Amino acid sequence: MAQDEPADGVDVAEQPPAIRVYGAKVHNLKDIDVTVPLRRLVAVAGVSGSGKTSLAMGVLYAEGSRRYLEALSTYTRRRMAQAPRAAVDTVEHVPAALALRQRPGVPGVRSTFGTSTELLNVLRLLFSRLGSHLCPNGHRQDSTIDVAAGLTLTCPVCDVTFYPPGAESLAFNSDGACPRCGGTGVVREIDEAALVPDPARTIAEGAVAPWGTFGLTVMPQVVAEFGVRTDVPYTELTAQERQIVMHGPAEKRQISVRSRNGKLFELNFTYRNARRAVQETLDKATTERGLNRVNRFISTQVCPVCRGTRLSEQARSSLVDGVGLAEATAKTLDELIAWAPTIEDTLPREMRRMARNIVSTLLETARRLVDLGLGYLSLDRASSTLSTGERQRVQLARAVRNQTTGVLYVLDEPSIGLHPSNVDGLLGVMRDLLRDGNSVVIVDHDVQVLREADWLIEIGPGSGADGGRCSPPVTSPTSARTRTPSSAGSSPGVSPSSYAPAPVATRCSTGDVSTCPPAPCTRCGPWMSTSPRPPDRRDRGVRIG
Repeated sequence: MAQDEPADGVDVAEQPPAIRVYGAKVHNLKDIDVTVPLRRLVAVAGVSGSGKTSLAMGVLYAEGSRRYLEALSTYTRRRMAQAPRAAVDTVEHVPAALALRQRPGVPGVRSTFGTSTELLNVLRLLFSRLGSHLCPNGHRQDSTIDVAAGLTLTCPVCDVTFYPPGAESLAFNSDGACPRCGGTGVVREIDEAALVPDPARTIAEGAVAPWGTFGLTVMPQVVAEFGVRTDVPYTELTAQERQIVMHGPAEKRQISVRSRNGKLFELNFTYRNARRAVQETLDKATTERGLNRVNRFISTQVCPVCRGTRLSEQARSSLVDGVGLAEATAKTLDELIAWAPTIEDTLPREMRRMARNIVSTLLETARRLVDLGLGYLSLDRASSTLSTGERQRVQLARAVRNQTTGVLYVLDEPSIGLHPSNVDGLLGVMRDLLRDGNSVVIVDHDVQVLREADWLIEIGPGSGADGGRCSPPVTSPTSARTRTPSSAGSSPGVSPSSYAPAPVATRCSTGDVSTCPPAPCTRCGPWMSTSPRPPDRRDRGVRIG
């Protein structure tokens, strides 16, 4: 089979060369027509608010993802969020699309840099297969190939037989979670200092804050029935009285309550001490507003049992080269890459081939992340503390690792927060996506990124109502790539003065827009249509809007 032919025998030249968009009106786009080459790196540039993201995300990604979902069964689609149709007349030949957004969603409390990159999965496998483990009686066993073979181990000291921990037993989101914090690394405890923020006040004056916050206004009367003085400053209460305020029993006491019309009623109320008042409200809170009312009385601290590692004692006990899993995840990527290759020499000869394979998988993923400028991050870093640029680069590295083909990747400003020295790594990742047969559309302001694009679309000339239009195509005399200048003269790409109008070719040798000369040709048509759309165009392809 020829190298340029896919498995089904269809010639690449017969595949659609480009996505064709007609009548895009998303947000401020002015009914524009755009042709976006497939299997190329296409950059969308322009001033902020010009409509770049509207074209990339609101049209290309929105239609690519929606049409993919519509190809699924009705039963499957019912369980998925349905995307609305984009405000566009026609979009032709758009492949299934994935978006790497400028502001990815904030991960949950159980997500770390290691879990989001899946490096922790490989590291857990490494410790499970190559580590030395403790028997139930606390005796350490040497590393052995029997673990990989699924055999039980027999302790040479106490002669007990046991199964070594598997990779799942080392996961803090599963069997390896610390029993105290549940694998989060932190514990939330009621802060008694916050319960009485002003000890100079009396209980009758509202010294116990939760009772007033949560509507337990009769609790000062109830606590008085336990013998607690409510008319003296909290600082003057005895230790016994303070104990009742904070930890008193949930017992009923009869008190007199006066109604609005002055009548006096004798009622029984169950006492809720200050801590219980907070705990009950926390347990019942179902909204963000409800949680915020409670959070003022809660302090978050590092778990005293696992010391923030999230792991159980058993998961922390396995060692590789004298290093525990918690210590390994605390290493930065740069440190991990330096340490991992040394593991092989510390193991018995029969285990070295297995070690080499696991370490190779680990390094392949880690080095890609280092190329993207993330070598300073440790695997135990909480994902919620990563910047938006860091999270987007994690997504980008995962996309390359998945080795998809025929997918449209839409990237929204991936260079945010990236040091200029690491832009080459970002470009390398995008080129890897292209090499696998994907298409990449990138929205960015970075000059170094825009100069590497195979095709550049500029939206402008201004922002808001003054944007939403495409500039006509021109060719840079210093580059074989075709680009569009900035109508406003403020493009972050190469200066508009360095461009010359592109001569129109009279003939194309292949008929494939992806192999045309830099200038548009009469057979394939221009890359970006600025002329009136064909009169029959609205009746062809999928009708949108």
